[in-house]
Amino acid sequence: MERIRAMVARAEGIGVPRGCKMFRHALHAVARLSNEKIATKVEHLKKTFMWSDAVVGIVVSKFPSVLLRSNQMLQSKSEFLVSEVGLEPTYIAHRPVMLSYSLEGRLRPRHYVVKFLKENGLLDRDRDYYSAVIVMEKVFVDKYISPHKEVAPYLAEDYDAACRGEVPTRFKFT
Repeated sequence: MERIRAMVARAEGIGVPRGCKMFRHALHAVARLSNEKIATKVEHLKKTFMWSDAVVGIVVSKFPSVLLRSNQMLQSKSEFLVSEVGLEPTYIAHRPVMLSYSLEGRLRPRHYVVKFLKENGLLDRDRDYYSAVIVMEKVFVDKYISPHKEVAPYLAEDYDAACRGEVPTRFKFT
């Protein structure tokens, strides 16, 4: 019983109140972590994403499982999302579920498609990257690939290749 009380206290301590729908996920995350490991992970998140304590609190309350992600995975996603995609760290903080998606299987391939479409005038430049990442595979294909079959006939093939970890040479960027 004492162990359960300690887990509840740790979950509340990371900013997830008992009545919140994320509380169950927070319990799952902190069940595997000591207070010291949580503090270490919080420091890594602050350093990697340039987030303040308050922003890390927002991230953890929205996506407690971020505490279970490896430092290497978080680092590679930070480098990609901030440096390559050009997202602001606060943008990521308010959409932390992006950190749960596969870098090679989802984030990078969809970035290539969105960037290709924007740079070729086939997609509004103000289109939000998150809206392309969050949708299911079928919806993504229906919204971002299928409408452009005529003007970009290899887009579906190139996207499939990108999902396999290849960078098709036809993804030309200006």
